[in-house]
Amino acid sequence: MRKLRHITAAFVVSILVLSLIPDYGNAQPQASEEEQILFTADEVSHDRELGITKASGNVEVSRGKRILIADKISYNQGQNILSASGNVSLLEPTGEVLFAEFIEITSDFKDGILKQLRIRLSDNARIAAAGARRSGGTILEMRNAVYSPCENCGRKDKDSPPLWQLKAKKIVHDQPNQVIEYSDAWLEIAGNPVFYTPYFSHPDPTVKRKSGFLTPGFKASTYLGTSLSTPYFFAISPSKDLTFTPTITSKQRVLLAGEYRQRLSKGETNGIASITYNANNEVRGHVDVKARFDRDSKWRWGLDLKRAADDTYLRRYGFTSQSTLTSRLFAEGFSKRNYLSIDAYVFQGLQVSDSPGQTPIVLPMIEYSRLSEPGRWGAQTSFNAHALALTRTDGTDTRRISLSGGWKLPHIGPLGDVTNFTVSARGDLYHRTNMAIPGSTGTDSGFTGRVVPEARLDWRLPLARQHGTVSQVIEPVASTIVSPYGGNPSDIPNEDSIELEFDETNLFNSSRFSGHDRVEGGPRVNYGLKWGLFGAKGGSTTAFVGQSYRLKKDDTFAQDSGLEDHFSDFVGRVNITPGNNIDLMYRTRIDKSNFSPKRNEIQMKAGPPALRLSTNYIFFQRQDGSEFSGREELSGEINAKLDRFWLTKFSGRYDANKNDLRSIGINFTYECECFVFSASIKRDFYEDRDIRPNDTFLLKLTFKTLGDVKTGISSSGG
Repeated sequence: MRKLRHITAAFVVSILVLSLIPDYGNAQPQASEEEQILFTADEVSHDRELGITKASGNVEVSRGKRILIADKISYNQGQNILSASGNVSLLEPTGEVLFAEFIEITSDFKDGILKQLRIRLSDNARIAAAGARRSGGTILEMRNAVYSPCENCGRKDKDSPPLWQLKAKKIVHDQPNQVIEYSDAWLEIAGNPVFYTPYFSHPDPTVKRKSGFLTPGFKASTYLGTSLSTPYFFAISPSKDLTFTPTITSKQRVLLAGEYRQRLSKGETNGIASITYNANNEVRGHVDVKARFDRDSKWRWGLDLKRAADDTYLRRYGFTSQSTLTSRLFAEGFSKRNYLSIDAYVFQGLQVSDSPGQTPIVLPMIEYSRLSEPGRWGAQTSFNAHALALTRTDGTDTRRISLSGGWKLPHIGPLGDVTNFTVSARGDLYHRTNMAIPGSTGTDSGFTGRVVPEARLDWRLPLARQHGTVSQVIEPVASTIVSPYGGNPSDIPNEDSIELEFDETNLFNSSRFSGHDRVEGGPRVNYGLKWGLFGAKGGSTTAFVGQSYRLKKDDTFAQDSGLEDHFSDFVGRVNITPGNNIDLMYRTRIDKSNFSPKRNEIQMKAGPPALRLSTNYIFFQRQDGSEFSGREELSGEINAKLDRFWLTKFSGRYDANKNDLRSIGINFTYECECFVFSASIKRDFYEDRDIRPNDTFLLKLTFKTLGDVKTGISSSGG
């Protein structure tokens, strides 16, 4: 017997194949890297007669990508068995780590038995078992075993049970099939058994997607009654999947819904669809498809398809609360300073006032824009083209072509003031069919058009001053615009400029109208003042106030628009962000005569993450001729972190015009590394035809690594 004892540094012995130990005289081919065994130990001994090699003291044996660590290891050459004891650890190439008091395993680490086993999976979940058998290096069968991803969640001390665990007579980890299976299993919460199943399985941590049933959903409501949804997920390929969800209800027919998703090398497609029969045997359903594709670095195209069988279907079944469904087919091209888009639109209005015959189809809408490179003196030219065909089954059909071009000359003065001089011209050609004649029951058809030249001068003077760590900036801004009056004859249909909202964002625009059908004419001056304080650590406060003046009143603007007189209303904005824990924004439009507010909007976010308040307030008056009524509404949300695990959220929306709540709700959430509990109560006061105010209670349990358990109760009534 030959012994090597008390090696002070780690002693490394490289054995190409352990079976070669007793006979060094026979020449053997060199082993592959997967067959090579390397080990280190404080003490190693080998008995040639018995064919046993022993190692002790910080023993580490590696073969391929597997590493075995133990206090003591012995190798029986005749049986080709490694025996390890004392703080045994086996590191797997998948990221798992097996801990045991004793392991008896073949030299390739593939077959063997383990006692007092503990496993840390690659996602940090844990399995403990009294004993286990390993087969082929890929199947691990454990007896009297426990699975849990919980470590500190809900534990008072290390000896207390985890928040939840699965305890089974047998657990099998099947690595080729990427599944963990349980036989005779109990779900225990805080050490108490709450649910038994003879068989249960879930994907192991290496699985990103796998076909199978998802967590069922339970709900109760006045319209649907008691309902049960059982979604099934099809992992068709790594790049596409399908979720099919049948829903059985006690008051309505079966609802079938599906969601399809696919990613391509240059795009993606997502689609949701549903179908059912109502009590009158009428088919009801909806479709919502979105597709985006890149042809190359310059061209892309896409599709949005949204349709519903009736106006309230989507709200009744909880899909969405949109008031208009917009379907779109488009293509876009980008090249240096050029842009081209080709669009087609179809709309479906879901409000009671919407008329399908009056709802237009836009086919096509083409826009082209080009901006030149800066030339002499930095001057640039621009060109824009727009074409539109708008068709109705009942009402006015419109065809429009618009061309515009301009030339802009920038200049920086000796005081640092920035000036831009721009001249432009725009020509619009219209053809309208069945256009209603104002003050008459008749209609008109034919061509019409206009030409609108314009010259404008923009000026601003930024002034900055440093006060210690704070920078102050004051910037007066002004623009003078000259264009002819009368650019909006009555025979030009107004399709896209019906609504106008005058605010600080469009004060300096050549036209405050959002569309092409109405233009702003006449000489006018816009002016304002910007001010800001900027701290060295990122805090800031900025403000702006401005107004417009025109030589002649323009009846194109509606009463109460803020632009109908010589002097416009004042518009302004204030942003206050002194640090990360407060963000305040205030926007307003103030009457020029009595300084009463015509529009107010306040948004505030305040407080640290432990207690965060978000508030939104909006008020505006109705304009003459507008389809939108005045509005005054307050909404808010409070998020509070009660402790390390508990969160709560309170939200509400109040309609000050009607002196009534629109919605109110509260949510409690408990979340740790292995479990999420969420409970919420909400009441919506929305009413629309067959939709009534609704109370909803939702309870959600998420066992991380396993899935969700959801229950919901919803009632409708007064």
